[in-house]
Amino acid sequence: MLDNFFKFSARNTDIKTEFVAGLTTFFAMSYILGVNPDLLANANMPLNGVYFSTALATAISCIIMGLLSNYPLGIAPGMGVNALFAITVVKTMGYSWKAALAAVLLTTILFFIITISGLRIKIIKAIPDVLHLAMGAGIGFFLAFIGIKNAGIIISNSTNIVGLSSLTSPAPLLALLGIVITLILYIRKIPGSIFLGLLITSIIGLIFTSIGFGVNSPIQMPTIPSHYIFLNFDTSTVFAFISGFKELFSGNINQLIMVIFSFIFFIFFDTTGTFIVLGKQGDFPKDEKGEYEGTDKGFLGIAISNIIGVILGTSPLITYIESSAGVGAGGRTGLSTIFTGIFFLISMIFAPTILSLFTPSVTAAALVVVGILMIGQLKEIDWDDFISLATVFTTINMMLLTSSIILGIAFGFIIYTITSIASGKAKELHKIGWILTIVFIYYILFGIK
Repeated sequence: MLDNFFKFSARNTDIKTEFVAGLTTFFAMSYILGVNPDLLANANMPLNGVYFSTALATAISCIIMGLLSNYPLGIAPGMGVNALFAITVVKTMGYSWKAALAAVLLTTILFFIITISGLRIKIIKAIPDVLHLAMGAGIGFFLAFIGIKNAGIIISNSTNIVGLSSLTSPAPLLALLGIVITLILYIRKIPGSIFLGLLITSIIGLIFTSIGFGVNSPIQMPTIPSHYIFLNFDTSTVFAFISGFKELFSGNINQLIMVIFSFIFFIFFDTTGTFIVLGKQGDFPKDEKGEYEGTDKGFLGIAISNIIGVILGTSPLITYIESSAGVGAGGRTGLSTIFTGIFFLISMIFAPTILSLFTPSVTAAALVVVGILMIGQLKEIDWDDFISLATVFTTINMMLLTSSIILGIAFGFIIYTITSIASGKAKELHKIGWILTIVFIYYILFGIK
């Protein structure tokens, strides 16, 4: 029965191989358990609640993806989109985290409609590849900056805006050690290197604390989860979303549109890119539309998973390129993803321990290394094409200088359109691209508070 459902024979795999692949993907993705609560704490969300929501949403989503698409593709709250949620939408734009969750709910409903209506292919063709690459790289720089800033390596400076702090202080020193250790592990291709780097750094932090060079709070023991973030709302989930929607629609509508667009942009193109990368890596068969088998159902799985995730109370979920570790270990079916989900379920009892160990100084290494991996997308840029150069430069610069992922995308899209027109390539612009350019110009001029 399992062979017929998961196509073991056709994909030259078995249960043992899928189990090992699922465990490998879990270790490659598991750093999100420490990093996501740390990032969403910037939005004043409760650490324990976010941890449980992250673990449970990831577990359910992986199981759904495995059953629906039969693809070895893990799903979890996304790196980058969680920064968009906490830093840009909440801290910069001034929304509460409940309003941000309400915006994510609107996003997931719209994403679900796009997925089942067939608009997905048209949208893919409308957004230039260079903007997608620039966005990914820009977020990589942005994540690394957040990591080193939260760890205290970089501090405010009245003369140069930012400056270097004292690196002999406990928190910055631990973060630097963690970054070096994680980089070495990753370069040496140690399985689960990012998570292992977090673990080693946290142990060093405990040693620092034991000798009076304090970094960590006292370590806490594993426990059975007693509450989730959706039980931490004012009265209930329903009332939380009602108050969130009231806040959204009583504010700047132009700003709300940009928030929803950015969330969709993230989820949509991250999923598309990950399917392509893993499809090539695993040499998966393609369907009659030229897409890898399971892509349509995979997008449906992402849509359903995000609805579940936002109800549980976490930032948007995306497909994880770290799943390539599982594919490299032989994973070829959705059973490996189901195993990954089961491991995330088991991890829920370790919330207090992980949160007491994975401080901002510890998680900085994960943010920096993930950021490095994300800027690797720049290798696909045509460096002889000035349109591409201008788009990438503008997107990354404005994302960092405004501390806004949305504004980086907006300025990048506008520059892409302007340079395309100046180069005599206006006819190559998609009509949806023209509409988006007008929307972005309007937002920059009139939509920002």
